[in-house]
Amino acid sequence: MADVLTFTDRGIYCPAGDFYIDPWQPVARALITHGHADHSRWGMDSYLATRAAAPVMQHRLGPDAHIETVDYGETRQIGGARVSYHPAGHVPGSAQIKVTVKGETWVASGDYKTVDDGLSEPFEPVRCHAFITECTFGLPVFKWTPRDVLTDQINQWWIANRDAGRFSLLGAYALGKAQRLLTTVDAEIGPILTHGAIENTNEILRAQGIKLPRTTRVTAETQVKDYPGALVLATPGALAQPWANKFKPGSAAFASGWMALRGVRRRRAMDRGFIVSDHADWDGLNSAIQATGAEKVFVTHGYTAPFERYLREQGYDAHTVSTEYTGEVAEDA
Repeated sequence: MADVLTFTDRGIYCPAGDFYIDPWQPVARALITHGHADHSRWGMDSYLATRAAAPVMQHRLGPDAHIETVDYGETRQIGGARVSYHPAGHVPGSAQIKVTVKGETWVASGDYKTVDDGLSEPFEPVRCHAFITECTFGLPVFKWTPRDVLTDQINQWWIANRDAGRFSLLGAYALGKAQRLLTTVDAEIGPILTHGAIENTNEILRAQGIKLPRTTRVTAETQVKDYPGALVLATPGALAQPWANKFKPGSAAFASGWMALRGVRRRRAMDRGFIVSDHADWDGLNSAIQATGAEKVFVTHGYTAPFERYLREQGYDAHTVSTEYTGEVAEDA
């Protein structure tokens, strides 16, 4: 099997096309799987991303970033490589990047999840000879709460807080998780307030035609007493900062795959933990890899050592690759 992609100190590199996928050092040409900061970094001469991922990337990287766009399934010939982007189901616009050189196909998946969240383009398995996968949650203990159960859990928590005269502070990442939760909750329960970073992303996604319930940005002038019983969506960092102190009395919760671990919930001192992630759980990782038909699998970030060992036991030619991707950071949860 020829090496269609190689692993360098700058990122995942395609010699035949002279491009990098999600590089973490400045390069001339970067193909980007999605807009999260660990995969879409500042300083590249040019970027290629899906049409749906580009607006958030432009907002983050600035107006001078040169971003070309591609549609899902569209094939581009880049040097000696044929390239196409396919839905990863991670966040809106996220993609797996398929690279074919001389009949050999490799897929770099970036971050992904196999469960349809009603917001992101659903994950699409791509047949390949080699598959580059994350394993942020690559242990059997990680299994996500079904969507209907999660919806009921969050709504009932919010209702109980509202009826007791408390704010409901819910921590979530600004791109993907926050909007997923917005499409999950019952907006009729009460007003929804948002941290500025989350509302910035909401505005970009709304402009792309993604429907989200009405939200109100929290500013220095916001009188929180005018929003009794509100759900307050905040970034993880904001929950630990003075920004959150104005919402009293309040109950704080976090929505993360790490909430599957009781120790993380206890250290974070949250009132509630909702088990949900924009990354694949154990079953999702295994079903995705099996669906590719790949013989060779590279694991890039997460529980790499145990997951590589498990894959080898299942008969895969599995290898761990060191990268600077972070996945869903446990410390933020």
